[in-house]
Amino acid sequence: MTNSALPDLSGHTILQIIPDLAAGGAERTTVEMAEAIRDAGGRALVASAGGRLESDLIKAGGELIKMPLARKNPLSLWRHARQLERLIEYHNVSLLHARSRAPAWSGLFAARKTNIPFITTYHGAYSGKSAAKIYYNSIMARGVRVIANSQWTADHVIATHRTDPAIVTTIPRGIDLKQFSPNNIDSVRKQQVAQAWQLKYQAGKLIILLAGRLTSWKGQLIAVNAIGLLNREQQSRLHLILAGDAQGRTGYVKSLEQAIADHELQDTVSIVGHCDDIAAAYDVSDIVLAPSVRPEAFGRVAAEASAMAKPVIISDHGGQREIILDGQNGLSAQPGHAQSLADSLTTLIEMSATERDAMGAAGQRHVRARFTKENLQQATLEVYQGAIGAAELVEPEQDNRHKDTAHGKTGDKP
Repeated sequence: MTNSALPDLSGHTILQIIPDLAAGGAERTTVEMAEAIRDAGGRALVASAGGRLESDLIKAGGELIKMPLARKNPLSLWRHARQLERLIEYHNVSLLHARSRAPAWSGLFAARKTNIPFITTYHGAYSGKSAAKIYYNSIMARGVRVIANSQWTADHVIATHRTDPAIVTTIPRGIDLKQFSPNNIDSVRKQQVAQAWQLKYQAGKLIILLAGRLTSWKGQLIAVNAIGLLNREQQSRLHLILAGDAQGRTGYVKSLEQAIADHELQDTVSIVGHCDDIAAAYDVSDIVLAPSVRPEAFGRVAAEASAMAKPVIISDHGGQREIILDGQNGLSAQPGHAQSLADSLTTLIEMSATERDAMGAAGQRHVRARFTKENLQQATLEVYQGAIGAAELVEPEQDNRHKDTAHGKTGDKP
């Protein structure tokens, strides 16, 4: 049944395209929007290779069409474009929403061929400064509407790709406050996390969590080195948990293990792998770190941990600065700087539990006011409705001319 508070998408099919359905922020947002499309009376299709969140997508009312959209070579992009074109026509798709670069190139051609609106979400601070890489990344700024997941991302899109600000809409990622609420985490879930991490309860010991895939830009090595800079008494008061998939980065894992050994932190730092219950993991923790070396386009960990009323230390750049207000609901450290992170850690370690709790509560209020799943869903559905409505008012020939003027000639190739 259509939710009367949402834009009405009855009779419309929305196709989202993304390489896979792993556990990242873009993938979770895909699932959340499938739920919103269903609740608005529409049909939610997702073209993707699938992955860990497949069952969540089905529960949300989405339909998965398996396609290997991650391949970047021109022949694959062209073949995928033809497949998407046929899919759009067969399912009478009203709008195509691209969430990643390689699928977006194929999706742009398919959308133009079938005369449906093509919109994008600029999810990441994509790397690359060469003209070729910037051109490749520019596909995420070529939608008739471009959604940016933070104001920092919106500014980046406009400056880097010279995108018309009028077509850029900032819609921050949303946090599911039912999932990320301390009141909804029972003792059994917390105990399961503690057992998985092999934690032994010690009065006064602080659990510090850094959650994220094990890759250098997420800052795990900076965190280990920061712990190594603390004095022995401070080290004895904490336990750092590095939770995340290595995804084949064995060299990086070895560098982490070597740093742990060099600082003699074998009893202080644990590498625990992927965590299936991240909400309970936050609840078990006392402090959460998000010390990314490169700017985060949004900062999902900072937002989720804040929703769980935990004080967070971030790197002072990117979209995270819109979530963590330094000194109010968390602290900031200089990006890539172990001593700066150690100083921020020292500040939180030396605080009383009451002071840390107050900082966490301030973060929770900030997230509940600005970064909810419902806000994201409502705002994105409004973008869908506006793009579909505009397309219905334009003749196909006029629509093609508009696209040529605004986004480059139809014949542009990746």
